[in-house]
Amino acid sequence: MFRFRRLLLLLLFFCGLVLIQAELLSTAEAKDESYRNLELFTDVLAIIQKSYVEEVDVKELIYGGIRGMLGTLDPHSSFLSPEMYQDMKADTHGEFGGVGMEIVIRDGKLTVVAPIEGTPAYAAGIEAGDVIQSVDGQPVEKLELMQAVRKLRGAKGTAVTLTIWRESFEKPKTYTIIRDIIQIRSVKGRMLEPGYGYVRVSQFQEKTGTDLRRQLEALRAEPAAPFKGLILDLRNNPGGLLDQAVSVSDLFIDEGLIVYTEGRESGSQMRFTATAEGTEPAYPMVVLINGGSASASEIVAGALGDHGRAVILGERSFGKGSVQTIVPLSDNSGLRLTTARYFTPNGISIQAKGISPDIVVSALKLTQDDGVGQVRERDLEHHMERLQAEEESGREGEGATLSADDRLDYQLMRALDLLKGLEIMKTKTPSAA
Repeated sequence: MFRFRRLLLLLLFFCGLVLIQAELLSTAEAKDESYRNLELFTDVLAIIQKSYVEEVDVKELIYGGIRGMLGTLDPHSSFLSPEMYQDMKADTHGEFGGVGMEIVIRDGKLTVVAPIEGTPAYAAGIEAGDVIQSVDGQPVEKLELMQAVRKLRGAKGTAVTLTIWRESFEKPKTYTIIRDIIQIRSVKGRMLEPGYGYVRVSQFQEKTGTDLRRQLEALRAEPAAPFKGLILDLRNNPGGLLDQAVSVSDLFIDEGLIVYTEGRESGSQMRFTATAEGTEPAYPMVVLINGGSASASEIVAGALGDHGRAVILGERSFGKGSVQTIVPLSDNSGLRLTTARYFTPNGISIQAKGISPDIVVSALKLTQDDGVGQVRERDLEHHMERLQAEEESGREGEGATLSADDRLDYQLMRALDLLKGLEIMKTKTPSAA
C-alpha cells in the first residue's frame, strides 16, 4: 500500500513537471513566433527603405504599419497621430471646431451615430444612421475613423460638403455644412408641466454628473407644484466618459452594481457600484433612448432599467458595448484600443445588441395640423354652455409650459403621459360596493 502511494505521488510529480515544461515551451514558442514576425516586419521595412523607387519617410511607413495592425481588429481601435491625439483630448473638454456629430465605422461604412444637439450637423438635418459616402467629393470608405474625423473638423466659418445615404433616400443627397466652434452644453433641463421635469443629456463630458445634479436640484426647487416625476432624455447621445456615465447612474441608484467590464487584463476587469450618498428621491422616471443612444448613454439606461429605477421608452439603442483605452506613445501619438466589454448589472452585453426599451415607441413625425378640423360639441349650433366655465378654463391652461416643439415630439409626449398616468393611479381608490 505504501509503495503504491509512493508510486502515485511520483507519477503526479512527473506529470506536473511535464505540464509545466509544456506550458513554458508553449510560451517560448509563442515568443519565438512573435520575434519571427517582428523580424519579417523589419526586413520589409529595410527593403522598402533601400530599394523603393523614391526616398521614403520611415516614420510614415511605421505609422502605416501600425494602422494596418489596428485595422485588422474592430472598428473602434485606431492609431492616433500626434495631431489626432490632441483632437481626441479636445472632445472630452466639450469644445472643438467642426460640424458636431459622432461617427463610427460600421460594416465598412462611415456611419453617423448621432448629430449633437445644437450643432451645425443637427441644424442641417443629419440623422442617426446616415452613411457618409464622401467628404468634399472625396470617397471615405478606405479612411480610418480618426482620419475621417479630421476631415470633418476645421476652422469656424469654413464649409464642408457631405454626400449622405439614408434608407429613406432614393439616391444620395449632398449637405453643405458651415463649421462652427462646437461648445457642447451636455445638460439642459426645464419643467414640462408643473411637477414634471425634463432633462436632456446630449453627451457625457468631464462635468456631466455635477451639472446634472445641479439641474435636478433646480427643478425640484420649482415652487409651482410638488415634484412628481422626471424624463431623462438620452436620445441621440453618442456617449463619452465612462466615469460620468457611472456618476449619472449613481444619482438615481442608492446601492448595487451599475456596470462592469470584462477584458483579458486584470486592469480591464472593473466593477462600478452605487453609493447612497447624494441619491435623488425615488420619484417616477422615464428614460428616452433611440438608435443614436450609444456607449455611456446605454450604460445609464441599462443600469436604471435593470434596477427597476426607470421605465425605458423609445427605440433600441445603438449597441456600442466596448471599452476603448487611450494609450499615449513616446512621440505624442497614441493608440485607441478596445480593451474590454460593458455588461449591465444583470449581465447583459450591450455590444451589437443595444438596450431594448420596456415600451417601444417609434419617433413619429407629427405636424401642427394633427387634430385640426375635428368637430366637437362646442362647435355645434345651439350647443349647451359649459358649467363652471372659469374652473374649466383654468384646467385647460395647465401645461402651458409645453412648447410647440414639445407637442410635436411623439416620444416625449408618450413619456409625459406615462408619468402622469403613474401619478393618477396613486390617487385612485376603489369605490365602495
